[in-house]
Amino acid sequence: MNAIAFLVSTFFDLYIMVVLLRLWLQWARADFYNPFSQFVVKATQPIVGPLRRIIPSLGSLDLATLLFAYVLTIAKYIVLQLVLTNGGVAFSPDLFWLSGLSLLKAAGGLVFWVLLIRAIMSWVSQGQSPIEYVMHQLTEPMTAPIRRVIPAIGGLDLSVLVLFIGLHFANILMGDIIGPVWFKL
Repeated sequence: MNAIAFLVSTFFDLYIMVVLLRLWLQWARADFYNPFSQFVVKATQPIVGPLRRIIPSLGSLDLATLLFAYVLTIAKYIVLQLVLTNGGVAFSPDLFWLSGLSLLKAAGGLVFWVLLIRAIMSWVSQGQSPIEYVMHQLTEPMTAPIRRVIPAIGGLDLSVLVLFIGLHFANILMGDIIGPVWFKL
């Protein structure tokens, strides 16, 4: 059953990241005509589109997309419980706050992966890839302030490294504040 739980968890985690990526693309006002952005929109539009008609946005925050990501996180834990207990589900109030924490951790993981992809693509594609352009649009609001404080050293941009260290620090800090459950999410 652990193999099936792994597949279920991975499927949910990847789709939750795509939904969070849509939220991030909207927040960063990235180019939605980019092929990568179009993939994200097409993968999430069947659910998010109708939800956006019902749930209004709060400023630049798309509440419908955020709610969809949260519901997906809850569904992930329910399905995992079904898989691991052979059909038995015990609802607990902890499910709702654990799902919120899991969504927060998924957002941090998404930032990590986008930064990593941007760093690798900057070595390989030299600005020619449409995916790199979107990754740049997503991460530039985070890297630009760091770059103003720590300039490039010999052409090497250290802002992504500083963000990696900051993300790792935040992950450890959340584990210290919340406890071992943070690392199990």
